[in-house]
Amino acid sequence: MLDLFGQSDEARIGEIAAGYAASRTQTSTDSERRFRDLLQALPAAIYTTDAEGCITFFNRACIDFAGRLPKIGEMWCVTWKLYLPDGTALPHDECPMAIALKQNRPVRDVEAVAERPDGSRICFMPYPTPLRDERGRLVGAVNMLVDITARKQAEQRMMLLTSEVDHRSNNLLAVAQAMLRLTKADTAEEFQTVFAGRLSALANVQRLFSASRWTGANLKTIVEEELRPYASRDGERIKIAGDDVRLPPTLAQSIAVALHELATNAAKYGALSRPSGRLEISWETKGAEALVLHWSESGGPRVNEAPTRKGFGIGAVDGIIRTLRGTITRQWRPEGLVCELSFPEGVA
Repeated sequence: MLDLFGQSDEARIGEIAAGYAASRTQTSTDSERRFRDLLQALPAAIYTTDAEGCITFFNRACIDFAGRLPKIGEMWCVTWKLYLPDGTALPHDECPMAIALKQNRPVRDVEAVAERPDGSRICFMPYPTPLRDERGRLVGAVNMLVDITARKQAEQRMMLLTSEVDHRSNNLLAVAQAMLRLTKADTAEEFQTVFAGRLSALANVQRLFSASRWTGANLKTIVEEELRPYASRDGERIKIAGDDVRLPPTLAQSIAVALHELATNAAKYGALSRPSGRLEISWETKGAEALVLHWSESGGPRVNEAPTRKGFGIGAVDGIIRTLRGTITRQWRPEGLVCELSFPEGVA
C-alpha cells in the first residue's frame, strides 16, 4: 500500500509513478480505480497525460490550483497561463511536462508561475515524471504541482529585511561616527562619559525600533525614556505634552541624542540641577508635516545672560540638527532656557 503522506515531494512523485505502473500491470480495473481515488485524496495538484501530452486524469486539487476546471484531452498542463519566474511567458508546449515527455526524462529543480483566469498567480515547482509500461516504453507522464507561493513571499520578506538591516546598520554607524566627531572634552575621562551617554541615548532608540520592527519610534516614548532619570515621583518636575507622533528612524535617532544633550546640560547647569527646577516639553506638527519641539526650563539657577562660551553639548546639538536641515533657536531667559527645534519633515 502506498504511503504518500509525510514524504518529501521527490519521494512522493516517485511513489506515484511506481503505483501508477503497478496499477496498469494488474488485470482488474479496481486497482487503477483505487489508485486514482488515492490521488484524489492528496492535497497536491496531480494530473497525468498520455505519451502525446493529452491530459488523461486530474485530481480535485488541480481545480483549486488552476482556478478553473481543466478538460480531459487538453495538452500538457492543467494551468491556464504559464510564466517563467522572471515574468516571461512560457508556452504550454515548452513547459516542464512537455519537456519530460519529449525528452523522456524527469524534470526537477525548476520553478514556474501559473496565472488563473481571475488574474491571481501562484509560484510552484513541477515534478513531471515519465510513466513506462512493463517493457520500458513511454506511455505517459504524471506531474505534481507544488505551491511554493508562501515560501517565495517569505524569501522576498527575508531579502527586504536583510536589505533593511544593512541600511540601518550603515545608518547607525554613520550616526555613531558623527557623534564621535562632535564629541569634545578637556580630558579623556570627560570624553568617555560624554560619549557613553550619547551612545546610551542611541541604544535606547534602537530598542524602540526593534519593538516596532524598524518602522520608526514614537516621539513621546523617546522623550519619556530620555528624561526618566530626572523625573519626580509626583510627576510635577517634568511635564510632557504632544500628540502621538511616529518618527522615521533617522529623525528619531537624532532627536534622541539632541534630547540627551539638552537634558545633560539642564542637569549640570539648568533647571534639572535643582529640586525646585521644572521642565516642560511639547511638540506639534505644522504644514507639510513639519515637526516643532518646544523645550522650556524654569526654577533653576537664574540666567543673567546667554553663555559667552559655546559648550561642547550645544555644538553637538546644533551639528545633529543641521544634518537633518533643521533649525534651533534659544532664548536665555532669567527663569531658564527656552529652546525650539524645528524639522522640515517630521512624521513617518
